[in-house]
Amino acid sequence: MFKKVLVANRGEIALRIIRACRELGVESVAVYSEADVDSMHVQLADEAVCIGPGPSKDSYLKPDRIMAAAEITGADAIHPGYGFLSENARFVEICESCQIKFIGPSADVIRKMGDKNTARATAVANGVPVTPGSEGMLESAEHGLKLAKDIGFPVMIKATAGGGGRGMRPCFEEAEFIEMYNQASQEAIACFGNGDCYLEKLVLKPHHIEIQVIGDTHGNFVQLGERDCSMQRRNQKIIEECPSPLISEKLRQQMAEASVKLISSIGYENAGTIEYLVDEKAENFYFMEMNTRIQVEHPVTEEVMGCELIKEQIRVAANEALSHHVLNTNPRGHSIECRINAEDPYNNFAPSPGKITLWYTPGGKGVRVDSHAYSGYSVPPHYDSMIAKLIVTASTRQIAIQRMKRALSEFKIEGIKTTIPFQQEIMNHSDFVNGKYGIEWVGDYIKETQS
Repeated sequence: MFKKVLVANRGEIALRIIRACRELGVESVAVYSEADVDSMHVQLADEAVCIGPGPSKDSYLKPDRIMAAAEITGADAIHPGYGFLSENARFVEICESCQIKFIGPSADVIRKMGDKNTARATAVANGVPVTPGSEGMLESAEHGLKLAKDIGFPVMIKATAGGGGRGMRPCFEEAEFIEMYNQASQEAIACFGNGDCYLEKLVLKPHHIEIQVIGDTHGNFVQLGERDCSMQRRNQKIIEECPSPLISEKLRQQMAEASVKLISSIGYENAGTIEYLVDEKAENFYFMEMNTRIQVEHPVTEEVMGCELIKEQIRVAANEALSHHVLNTNPRGHSIECRINAEDPYNNFAPSPGKITLWYTPGGKGVRVDSHAYSGYSVPPHYDSMIAKLIVTASTRQIAIQRMKRALSEFKIEGIKTTIPFQQEIMNHSDFVNGKYGIEWVGDYIKETQS
């Protein structure tokens, strides 16, 4: 086992990793920007090193500063969390060259599965269903338009290096294709430095279902059930649940088997997530992409499967086998997560940074809050707006919904705007209660109620 792990992230996920380290008897090092000096992860880590100014590009996205902090503190491993450098193959190689273990898959695997087009080809080679689309990268907007006509509209234009909804544009007719292509490519260049795009047939009114997977260095490859992430706005998830209320046991098994086959074929090590689109009738599934890291929504899997994924990540990276209970886990109950964002849901979800003047979290049976925020904490404007994850778990989905309603009503945050009122609306809506929603539901609901 490692002696000291540096956490190359911030916020709630950094705090989550620090807590896992402490329970494993491993020392932790926090890195932080000047804007995060008062963040909880800085206060609770065994050591903390400032790595630069507030903007991510000047701090959390600087490999040289993170490596310097690791070497100064004597860290023998780095956990990247999610976002920032978590899927940066070059960063993994830098860690290897410095003889510091990266807690995640290899650089080669990240390149293979992080590049969406290569990942799609890998899925095809392993018999995993994919939507019709281009073979390889599009040479130009005109090339893409020709293929789109052959495939048939609507189509989805995707940047191979995209993520978090960036570098993606749906296109419903020929006249708008060139503009949509250029928007997707330019956005990807700005965000990821790579504007290459490919094309997929757009599945109308789909569900977004993802399978949690994990592999170790001892030949164990397992799946830990699915998460339904269809409640999303502009490709950003706002509510997730496990298991999905939308799919049959037969389809669930098919997706699970396909996911294990895929990670086995590439010798995948550590935690990852395979994302699928499921058609409106929940009869067919299509590979979308793989995230070679831990996901924001991993707690719902932990609650239902009775495991601790961050600890398993650290154990796997230390060349230990997956825990017995992970290899033999069985689902129990139902879990729902609400991402609490510092946004104004009634002003086009505008960011709401600022000082939190009151912070009161809910409690009671089956309620979990993952957060780095507290009363008096100032939410900085430089980063993602998520300030907490509220997770509830119960024996049935119906009870879990009631518990989430109760927990949301108890969650008191003042000084900034949050998404809590909007999530309360969703919890009370018959479509959510009855499990009848897809990835377009939130957008349609906003148009109906806020226009």
